[in-house]
Amino acid sequence: MDILKNVRLYGVNCDVCYENGVIVSVKENKDGTPSGLRVYPGLFDIHSHGMMGMDTCDVGSVEKMSKIMLSHGVVSWCPTTMTIDLEQVKKITDTKPEVPDGCEIIGYHLEGPYINEKYKGAQNPEYIKKPNLEEFSAIKNVATITVAPEIDGAMEFIKNCGVPVCLGHTDCDYDTAIEAIKNGAACLTHTFNAMPPIHHRNPGPIGAAAEKGIYAQVICDGVHIHKACVLMLYKLFGADRMILISDSVRPAGLADGEYELGGLMTYVKNGEARLKEGNLAGSTTFLFDMVKKAMEFGICEYDAFKMASETPYNMMGIKNRGKIAEGYSADFIVTDDDMNIVSVIKKGVEFK
Repeated sequence: MDILKNVRLYGVNCDVCYENGVIVSVKENKDGTPSGLRVYPGLFDIHSHGMMGMDTCDVGSVEKMSKIMLSHGVVSWCPTTMTIDLEQVKKITDTKPEVPDGCEIIGYHLEGPYINEKYKGAQNPEYIKKPNLEEFSAIKNVATITVAPEIDGAMEFIKNCGVPVCLGHTDCDYDTAIEAIKNGAACLTHTFNAMPPIHHRNPGPIGAAAEKGIYAQVICDGVHIHKACVLMLYKLFGADRMILISDSVRPAGLADGEYELGGLMTYVKNGEARLKEGNLAGSTTFLFDMVKKAMEFGICEYDAFKMASETPYNMMGIKNRGKIAEGYSADFIVTDDDMNIVSVIKKGVEFK
């Protein structure tokens, strides 16, 4: 049996015991001397395109990125494709590699191509198309997909595609979003970004999602959404329904400069990635830093980590992961008191 002894778990000095990749016990240790280390649940990033000069749309890149993600506290992820040629998507998703020294690939997140060109954001309009169930069924290893519910054929697709659907890159109104949710839509993709805003007489997809209690992805980098709106979403959806995502792209972890993204040139200045037209093009921030930013905004430590661990696992229907509790997977981030990562433990195996 392995023990994380005298570690701080949300302010309480604890011993965390685990064996065979599963947490056996979590006990407060009132008499022990604190080790100076903190422990948090390993993170799950359901929306990330790339980092360190690599992109999910580059065939063969996900294994390398999985290793990088693990070093940043992410134990599971959904490599996210752009709106590109579907034959290329099939090549990317044809395999779901096992990466023993990297984070686990749960499955792929397809961001498009079934989206609305009006809110394409940084997606390539050349490849936007209408939903096609037969076409989609030929794509392997899909964990979730982003769809605009107002386009022709979307409702049937949402109802029958067989994976959790996120509403995004959409111009839908409140009623259309409500219908999509009734048909099974489970989440909003990067809430507020690439969708109509809330209006008091036209609440749009955000109002529908809040009313019906589905999940809401949030890019909490301080660039995509103002602090006040992040806190508003936190109050609307709570830690059980708000999911922190990185939406990281190829330049994440690199210097300012010019980068290619889904066939489009992206320009990074002061850490902000934008197309030449000025559209934001994903983030240059890792998920662990999104969690820290949420805490900086005033969200409590427990909830900030929950929104990047247990909540996305719940959204994907994955049990017993994302929480430091008996019977859960032994997935941990160990940090010092300044929240610098010391080690990451994935299913009981430690990586430094």
